[in-house]
Amino acid sequence: MISAGDFRNGITFEMDGNVMQIIEFQHVKPGKGAAFVRTKLRNVITGSVVEKTFNPTDKYPSAIIERKDMQYLYHDGNLYFFMDMESYDQVPISQDKLDDNFIFVKENMMVRICSYKGNVFAVEPPMFVELAVTETEPGFKGDTATGASKPCKLETGAQIKVPLFINEGDILKIDTRTGQYLERV
Repeated sequence: MISAGDFRNGITFEMDGNVMQIIEFQHVKPGKGAAFVRTKLRNVITGSVVEKTFNPTDKYPSAIIERKDMQYLYHDGNLYFFMDMESYDQVPISQDKLDDNFIFVKENMMVRICSYKGNVFAVEPPMFVELAVTETEPGFKGDTATGASKPCKLETGAQIKVPLFINEGDILKIDTRTGQYLERV
């Protein structure tokens, strides 16, 4: 059990049948009245964010989120298969559990599988990946002062915007959180 007076950023707990994670918290002691804790919470299953105030003596059961590194193997229809590198078990995960940024993950990459009580609710790709450019217009000189960009297709099928000097076959470093080009490798 965790009391609201002990809340810190990143703590997860169960509330009303949901698993909540604290994004922000603030202990408030007004001149009049009792102290309270103002929080911003994220539902780790649905991703929704809510603001809520708590009495510092409120108690909630803590929730343990299991995060395990696994290797992405392949997908077959709506199922994506991951391998536990310790036991070599293959785990199928439905496509609806994958975020939009999973498009930057290619076969044999390591990802982090997040689960609560054995139920997978998220697949986190690495923060940065290196992918090859498969399709883009040829690079050309000029007009670099404006920071112009052009569309580019990566080996995973993802489409991003890149600077004009990028050519087919180049290896790019991509931030999977934002989907932005960082640098040429």
